[in-house]
Amino acid sequence: MIETAPSQLTFFDRADAGFVEHFHREGFALLRNALTPEQVQEINSDALKLCRGDLGKIRFGGPSAEAILAREQAIQAVRDDDDAVLRQYLCIHYPHKISPASLDALQEPRIVDALTRVIGPNVKAMQSMLFIKSEGKPGQAWHQDEFFIPTRDRSLTAVWIALDDSTIENGCLWVLPGSHRRGVIYPAREQDDPRFDCTTEAYDFPYTDEDSIPVEIPSGTAVIFNGYLLHRSLQNSGKHGYRRALTNHYMSAESLLPWHSPRQGEHMGIADYRDIIMVAGEDPYAYKGTEDLARPYSRPDKDGGCDR
Repeated sequence: MIETAPSQLTFFDRADAGFVEHFHREGFALLRNALTPEQVQEINSDALKLCRGDLGKIRFGGPSAEAILAREQAIQAVRDDDDAVLRQYLCIHYPHKISPASLDALQEPRIVDALTRVIGPNVKAMQSMLFIKSEGKPGQAWHQDEFFIPTRDRSLTAVWIALDDSTIENGCLWVLPGSHRRGVIYPAREQDDPRFDCTTEAYDFPYTDEDSIPVEIPSGTAVIFNGYLLHRSLQNSGKHGYRRALTNHYMSAESLLPWHSPRQGEHMGIADYRDIIMVAGEDPYAYKGTEDLARPYSRPDKDGGCDR
C-alpha cells in the first residue's frame, strides 16, 4: 500500500520496488510503522534514563569547562523533574552504547530489510543520535551526512525515526528532494543563526529554501535517506511538546570508513574506523576485529555558547 499525502510525501508500508525507486530518485523514502508504538515508548523511556545518567555517563560539550560543569550541576538540581531533565538536552550521540532500546532499534529487522534493498546485502552501522527537541530548542542547519561521515563508496544511509508526531510547528525534518544526485559534497561554514544548534551549515549549493519540503510524519515512521541529501530542521516553536527522534547511520560493509586520522604508519587510503555493528550479511573485514571507541556525549545547543 502506498499513500501520497498533500505535502508531496509518499509513505510505504514495506521496502518494495517502489520504495527503492523513490529512494534513488528523491534521495529519501518513508517507511511507515518502522517501529511499533511499544518500541517507541521503550526508547522514550530509555531517553529519560539516559538524561538522568541512570544508564551510564554522558559527556558534555561546551565552550568551556565552566559551562560544562554548570550544565552538569543544572541536571543534578532538577533530577526528580522528568521534563526539566529532558529539557537540558538537545542531542545525545551514541545512545545505542548504553540504551538497550536504542540498540534494538539499530538492528530492527524491518529497517534492516529496507537498508539491504538500498545499500546491498552487507550492512554495518557506526553511529546513533537521540534528539530530544523540547519547546524552544534549535534545529540543525542545511547539511549532508557524508560531510561528517565519509564512506569510500558513497553508501552512507541515515534512518531518522520519529519518536513523536513530527510537524512543522515542533521542528520536523526538511529535505531538498533530489539534491543527492549530483554526488557533490558542498562546503560548510560556522553560523550564528539562533534557529540552529552549533553545527556548521552547508552553502554554495544550487538550491533554495523554496525547493525544500517538510517531512511531517507520525511517530514510528522512518525517513531513510542518502548521505548526500541536503536536509535541515528548524526550532521547536513552542507549546507543541517534544520532537524526539532517533537517527542511525549505516553503510555498505564492503566500504572502508576513514572516520579518524591515520594511525602512526597507516596510510589514509586504508584508514578504517572499526567501532561498528554488523546488522546484515557478512563483514569482509572481520579479520580486523571491532573496537569500542565512541562514548555517549551531549551535543552543544548554543545555550551558553558553542565549542569552537
